Amino acid sequence: MTGANTVTSPSHPSQPSSGFDAAFADPSSAPPPGCPAHALGPDGMRRLYGPEADADLAGVYEKLRAEHGSVAPVLIHDDVRMWAVLGHSENLHMVRATSQYNRDSRNWTALKNGTVKPTHPLAPVFSWQPITSMTEGAEQLRLRGAVNEALEIIDHRSLRRSINKATQEIINRFSERGECEVVSEFAEHLPMMVMLEILGAPEVYSERFVQAARDMIKGTETAIASNEFIMGALMELTARRRAAPEDDFTSRLIAAPAALTDDEVGQHLRLVLIAAYEGTANLIANVLRTVLTDPRFRAQLNGGQMTVPEAVEQSLWDEPPFSAMVGYFAKVDTELGGQQIRAGDGLIFGIAPGNVDPAVRPDPGAHMMGNRSHLAFGGGPHECPGQDIGRAIADIGVDAFLMRLPDAELSIAESELKWRSTILSQHLVALPVSFTPRSQQDVISKPSMVPPQRPDWHVSSGGPGAGGASASASSAATAAASVPASAPVSGSAVGAGGRQEPVEPRQRLGAWQRFLRWWRGY
Repeated sequence: MTGANTVTSPSHPSQPSSGFDAAFADPSSAPPPGCPAHALGPDGMRRLYGPEADADLAGVYEKLRAEHGSVAPVLIHDDVRMWAVLGHSENLHMVRATSQYNRDSRNWTALKNGTVKPTHPLAPVFSWQPITSMTEGAEQLRLRGAVNEALEIIDHRSLRRSINKATQEIINRFSERGECEVVSEFAEHLPMMVMLEILGAPEVYSERFVQAARDMIKGTETAIASNEFIMGALMELTARRRAAPEDDFTSRLIAAPAALTDDEVGQHLRLVLIAAYEGTANLIANVLRTVLTDPRFRAQLNGGQMTVPEAVEQSLWDEPPFSAMVGYFAKVDTELGGQQIRAGDGLIFGIAPGNVDPAVRPDPGAHMMGNRSHLAFGGGPHECPGQDIGRAIADIGVDAFLMRLPDAELSIAESELKWRSTILSQHLVALPVSFTPRSQQDVISKPSMVPPQRPDWHVSSGGPGAGGASASASSAATAAASVPASAPVSGSAVGAGGRQEPVEPRQRLGAWQRFLRWWRGY
């Protein structure tokens, strides 16, 4: 029965109707010679890479769902066979059923028999490493415990201040220009700047480091070299902190009772860094794109029917930062979604297709109202331990961007936006916006004891009157709260010594303003 998740009897190699062979057991189902379907791959199996997948991977998943149901045979790079898990419940079963599946690629038949080469483009992703997400049992508990202990020492009040400071520093780079490219100048840089500060290596932050982190999970020819570059920096950090500990995540990871080796520390630094970076960069870009292009979404934010954290959560449903994860591996012969899975088969954790499974989401465009049962952060023993950090970076980063640049609007037609798709993620290539030029903000001085009330920011996707009166009023209020004293702003008076003073008397903060003040770490 489709959707059943039961363990079956041990492997029977003599039965050709099991596993991948069963999915294409009928010779009449193969495309005739000369048919364009031959371009799909051996036995007519669909590829999750190449021109069709790059153009519309979501469409490929839906074709697979229509053809095979909630679990489908697919090909990854080099035409390696795997199972793509498309159903929401089937994905949750796979990540939770540790007696049937794990993330140890050393059990993968295709790797053991040489079908998968060490130079495979996705090798940095699935190659076994001594990290919590690829181990199980007591070893997984030991490593996961060390990561959890290191994360627990992060003060979330200080974290919010760091995120806001990093956001303002990045926006200062382009605020006076009146235009920016959101993906490459903002979304890709904020998570990396924050995460390297958390790890204890802010000096490593650079454009080259950002691009290497992006490249290593693309499955490109340079992915392995990019991975080596990232690991070189992280292992150097590990050696420095082993010799001279400081108050940061790396030092705490080293000092954890689990007594991690240098290799284990370095591998976990990469795990935390890349997962948080790639996921959060995509998340920020996706949320801002939706705000700038979807009038309904924007109206809900402007009207108070949706908060920025709720907008972020909706994006995690609609456009999860990671589309899929390669991979999980069957420990025993089993059945999943009506398909016979052989021990040693590889499976893909289908995050994006699982989020739009008609069984749990009949209307893929429906508002999920803060529902957190999406698959964006995984599940089971390998659920993302740093998901709250990613949420905080996205929440504060998006909110600060919209507050600082309230009249931002898309500089090109929405139809001109382009995406770069891989099996692992769908990445918005560019999001150019324009806005009223603004002075740089002082990110060093401490905030005033009584911050001004939050203005209603306004975002326009273009058209006559964009950035009009309401935007100007909001811009003035925002600027008055943010620019240095040397830059007079409309709506404030310059007092003795050049100090700006608000024209209207301050009012007692209401509950919402006090909450916002607490949320931002003031």
